Amino acid sequence: MYTDKRTTVKQLLLILFPVIIFLNSCTGRQKHQKDVQQPVVENADSSLIFDGKTLEGWEITNFGPQGPVYVSGGEIILGMGEGCTGITWTNEFPTTDYKVSLEAKRVSGNDFFCGMTFPVGKYSCTLVTGGWGGTVVGLSSINKMDASENETTTLMKFEKDCWYRICLEVTNDTIKALIDDVIVVDFAIGDNKLSIRPEVELSKPFGIASWTTTAAIKNIRLINCKQ
Repeated sequence: MYTDKRTTVKQLLLILFPVIIFLNSCTGRQKHQKDVQQPVVENADSSLIFDGKTLEGWEITNFGPQGPVYVSGGEIILGMGEGCTGITWTNEFPTTDYKVSLEAKRVSGNDFFCGMTFPVGKYSCTLVTGGWGGTVVGLSSINKMDASENETTTLMKFEKDCWYRICLEVTNDTIKALIDDVIVVDFAIGDNKLSIRPEVELSKPFGIASWTTTAAIKNIRLINCKQ
């Protein structure tokens, strides 16, 4: 009687064992297939207006004596020229209530490595970073006075081959600028008259330029606060 029971159990195990193996195999395969089919979703940053690969949406500003302009390693290189070298945005650009941020560095030369010309309502202005021998930060121009001689003038030391994050905020009433999260311009427009120097007239409505300096620009972002 004992031998018969053992034989019955053994036969039952021989029947069930392949079934268990098959079910485990199917379960594992289904799980593996599910994992493989999971899509990888990348979140695109819609605020970026430089794709890191091309100058799509931009044109090389025809200043005349400019240096070479090209994209390399996710950066826009503004080569040293005899005057301004820069790029101008060719698409629609807000005139107020917006924020622009970018990273810029001076590669060689001793003058401004980021002259950002931007609209303020129906007027234009330029945020100069590292001008007049390399240290001046400010707005050009206010009541016909340059960044080196008006109330927004700030002196800063900029190291070569060092990235600086520059942020600009524009409303109907104020212009604010930050460098590495430090406020360098906080200007109430009021009745003051804004203008730009003739050298950067071709940068309108929005453009970025350097002056007799090789500069690199990356991560250019625009946020329209009205949207």
